[in-house]
Amino acid sequence: MKVKITIFMVTFLFALSACNAAAAPEQPGAVPPTPAPPALDAPLVQAPALVKFHFINELDGWGATQTQIVRTNDGGVTWYNITPPEMGEAGYGASLIALDLNHLWVQIPDSNNYPNSGFLYRSQDGGVSWSKFATPFSGGDLDFIDSDHGWMLADLGAGAGSEGVSIFQSTDGGSTWTQTYTNDPNQPGAADSLPLGGIKSGLVARDLQTAWVTGVIYADGTIYLYRTDDGGRSWSEVNPPLPDGAQHDQFSIDPDQLKFVSRQDGFLAVRRATINDEYMQQTAMYVTQDAGETWSLTPTLIPKGGSVDFLSATDAVVYNGDQFYVTRDTAQTWNTIAPEIVFGDTFASLDFVNASSGWVLTMDPTTQHSTLYRTTDGGSSWFPVIP
Repeated sequence: MKVKITIFMVTFLFALSACNAAAAPEQPGAVPPTPAPPALDAPLVQAPALVKFHFINELDGWGATQTQIVRTNDGGVTWYNITPPEMGEAGYGASLIALDLNHLWVQIPDSNNYPNSGFLYRSQDGGVSWSKFATPFSGGDLDFIDSDHGWMLADLGAGAGSEGVSIFQSTDGGSTWTQTYTNDPNQPGAADSLPLGGIKSGLVARDLQTAWVTGVIYADGTIYLYRTDDGGRSWSEVNPPLPDGAQHDQFSIDPDQLKFVSRQDGFLAVRRATINDEYMQQTAMYVTQDAGETWSLTPTLIPKGGSVDFLSATDAVVYNGDQFYVTRDTAQTWNTIAPEIVFGDTFASLDFVNASSGWVLTMDPTTQHSTLYRTTDGGSSWFPVIP
């Protein structure tokens, strides 16, 4: 329901009795109030139960619930239902990509024919209208470089520390897809340069030729990172330098822990697990300044595994379960920020758009109730925008 508020002006009556009075001087240094964003032409959603979300600036963000795709234009206070018609369930299985204010994609697996088919919904007007396309894959990691060019790391099934995948590309905004690679030995043309072994966590593309696949393989001293420079047709292993004494440790790269913030500059967060007399986790941070040709290990190993977000060529933030680690010098040094709220086991994900503004999604493991918190001071204080 839309609510229209009209303000009646009465200054005309006062002006009749004071027409000769001098105009009041402006107050020096006065800051005009920030106008409220215009209401979107979509139904309101009260407190959507988010399972995933993403903001592209301090106001505009998108999210998915189990049944809806939602959008906000006021930092998360107000949400609108922009679900594609007849989409069905969204939830954790949906891939949601927001490229900018207009271009949006949602991939939904076909549960009746997994992993061989799905449906891609594309909007070019911020969710006002949608186009639907059948896809030759179900779920996986979707990545669009621009409004036309996209990649898909399609999941074919995992088990016993291995996962079959296929690589697809689109050059028409997702309308059609071409397979460039598979490691499934049951499919024709299968190859092994991106091995069947290892669980794949994500694909990050620089352009239509170069991309990286991340993941985990349970082998000591091995970081699971592969690169292609021929559109996914062949892959080569990337071997960043290990921390000192880590030859017998295990490493993993979680989703969204590799990101390029410019054409040349990128970050890679790697989780290190040491199993000696006691189990210990750390996050090792790598940086590249030559478009991924080389990766340098930065000095600090952050205690525990961390959820990360990369903001610019110099700025990044890590939450390690207790406090936020913030860098302003390309991960050479870190400052710690202890939040006033202890998120604990309810912490689900984070998203920052700059050094000050960010959001944390929590999920109660017992009730499955989600809460979205926002900070405007870099992580010290938080307030709920979806209680």
